[in-house]
Amino acid sequence: IEASKVFSKDLMKKYGIPTAKYETFDDPAKVMEYIRAEGKYPVVIKADGLALGKGVLICQNEQEAADGVKEIMLDKKFGASGNHVVVEEFLTGPEVSVLSFCDGKTVKPMVSSMDHKRALDHDEGLNTGGMGTVAPNPYYTPAVAERCMKEIFLPTVAAMQAEGCPFKGCLYFGLMLTPDGPKVIEYNCRFGDPETQVVLPLLESDLLTVMQATTNGTLDKTEVKFSDGAAACVILASGGYPLAYEKGKEITGLTAGQLDAADVTVYHAGTAIKDGKLVTNGGRVLGVTATAATLPEALKKAYAASESIHFDKLHKRSDIGARALAAMQ
Repeated sequence: IEASKVFSKDLMKKYGIPTAKYETFDDPAKVMEYIRAEGKYPVVIKADGLALGKGVLICQNEQEAADGVKEIMLDKKFGASGNHVVVEEFLTGPEVSVLSFCDGKTVKPMVSSMDHKRALDHDEGLNTGGMGTVAPNPYYTPAVAERCMKEIFLPTVAAMQAEGCPFKGCLYFGLMLTPDGPKVIEYNCRFGDPETQVVLPLLESDLLTVMQATTNGTLDKTEVKFSDGAAACVILASGGYPLAYEKGKEITGLTAGQLDAADVTVYHAGTAIKDGKLVTNGGRVLGVTATAATLPEALKKAYAASESIHFDKLHKRSDIGARALAAMQ
């Protein structure tokens, strides 16, 4: 359901689960024929397989589409993941991430979240694996949640059952709230990163108990409760991410006494110990998460904590949560 975009799109088409209009291809020439015939831009081109969250290209014109097809299918930037591609209509509207516990029959959604994919402020720059998150997502109202449960979540679980491969575990729904209603952008068969960093701190039920219920098929009898508070996560990345970046920069400011707030957690994503020192070892280095009663407070705490952490060429967005705060007003 995640490792093949073609599988997931065909599943949605077969069972009437709302998603973007699409076609799948394994011939680069046919891709461009289809895009020219449709004549609609922007157009979305996705590598079929796993590509570390970077195998999705939004092309604004024919030249960008041709370059994208070359990159994925001919130059094999993502290896065998690019043997097949999905070409999709471009959807508009607020994005929402909803992780959910599934035991094959029952689905219990977690608190909604909002990711910030672009590398730079004001949602500019390249797509990344995620530069920060907030939860809950203000666009995901109770009415939207009810509609998603009826039109997307339950039909997806039923579809997987009908296909003879019932889904057990954490199913991630990447949704777009379009003018025509909620539609699925993608599924992940795991806790998505960095959404998990804001969702799980708000879970009040015991995680192990819930995980056992998803395994044993007893989720319908298990309470899954979240707090009414909010959480915010700010990603501290290496300068140059998601393209070329340097590793091995010493990280300071994480020692005891500097980040002792009970409601602040720092998640290590791309770090290593070298010669007894903590150093950077990836594009996204740390995720600084804070919880609070309200989103403005959570954001303030997360940014305050992130200010005490330093490494050479550190890059972070300064506007995580800005869209959510605007939506709340």
